[in-house]
Amino acid sequence: MTFDIAVIGGGIVGAATMYKLQKENPNLKLILLEKENLLADHQTGHNSGVIHSGLYYKPGSLKAKNCIQGRHELVAFAKEHNIDHDICGKIVVATEESELANLEKVYNLGIANEIEGIKKITKDEIKDYEPFCEGIAGIFVPCTGIIDFRGATAKMVELALNIQPESQLKLGHEVLEIEKGKESSKIITNKGTFEAKYLVFCAGLQADRLAKKDGVDLKEKVVGFRGDYYELTDEAKHKIKNLIYPVPNPDFPFLGVHFTRMTNGEIECGPNAVFTFKREGYGKTDFSWKDTIDALSYRGTWKLFFGNMRFGINEYRRAFSKRLFLKTLQRMVPSLTMEDIKPGRAGVRALLLAQDGDTRDDFRIEYHGKSIHVLNAPSPAATASLAIGGYIAEEAKKHFGLAEEKALA
Repeated sequence: MTFDIAVIGGGIVGAATMYKLQKENPNLKLILLEKENLLADHQTGHNSGVIHSGLYYKPGSLKAKNCIQGRHELVAFAKEHNIDHDICGKIVVATEESELANLEKVYNLGIANEIEGIKKITKDEIKDYEPFCEGIAGIFVPCTGIIDFRGATAKMVELALNIQPESQLKLGHEVLEIEKGKESSKIITNKGTFEAKYLVFCAGLQADRLAKKDGVDLKEKVVGFRGDYYELTDEAKHKIKNLIYPVPNPDFPFLGVHFTRMTNGEIECGPNAVFTFKREGYGKTDFSWKDTIDALSYRGTWKLFFGNMRFGINEYRRAFSKRLFLKTLQRMVPSLTMEDIKPGRAGVRALLLAQDGDTRDDFRIEYHGKSIHVLNAPSPAATASLAIGGYIAEEAKKHFGLAEEKALA
């Protein structure tokens, strides 16, 4: 079966890429290959469901530009296609004096990124937004929201398939090998072989492995970090109205434990961030020899560990202690009790680690012959997905000569 473009990876970035490519090139035949039996079954389906504003990112970076553009596109998409969402706003809360300098930095980043409506709030004003939250100062970000990312992913693929009836979605098809040819590539899966002139890889937790299968000389590795969530019990849900975030620690590559109201009405608390011994393992004791050896034989992993030793130990202790997790939550909502929280789900985040332990924080998209690889797309990639898909569609025109393909078709 021969296609013009194969998109590999059925998370929201892969779905958005297929959708944008198909919109721009309605005559071309596309195929989306996903190894799971559901779309959005890893990072997309296990994240906190937040439409990010673009608040934290370096002005001019791919993260900042794509998050802000992608947020506007995603909200419009959700409205047009009746995807569950709510632009409810969030507060970022400082609970002690030592956090005020970083809170000011976050606010200034928001101003530099032209985040609409952002404003500083006082100790008393925090109570207006979240009556049970205690803090000494904060920021209100009105354009942050929540969304059903699984629903958005499914809709993007559905729309792409409606544009071109000969395009296909293949679930349960794991890509095992890539055989490069002069005119096209053979994609060998566990359920058959497909052929495509051009390839786009949006493989998330498997991005580095598939890049190598495609012949990319990639020195970095993807390392997985699991995030555990707790949920508020029905009796405690009234204590959180929308979203409450701590002031992020600039020395730690994650945003910290926060409160999120989900589109289904549940209130989640989390996630923490611990090294996982299985890239797609969502249980605390999940283990894969292949993934563990892959990560622990890589010097970048140890550089990251040694550079964040204190944080890492604290995160691990909290992962196995409900009491310690609660203590973290009580910094912002002191009235929470052990009876107010119950174990929830977990997610795994892919970090592309450099050999020196650098987390390669910005989005990273590279080209290799007739392939495009999304090598690093951490948060806020889900929010930015339509912008990333649009960027790839534009780049495909240049790198793949799709304007000429279109004309020939």
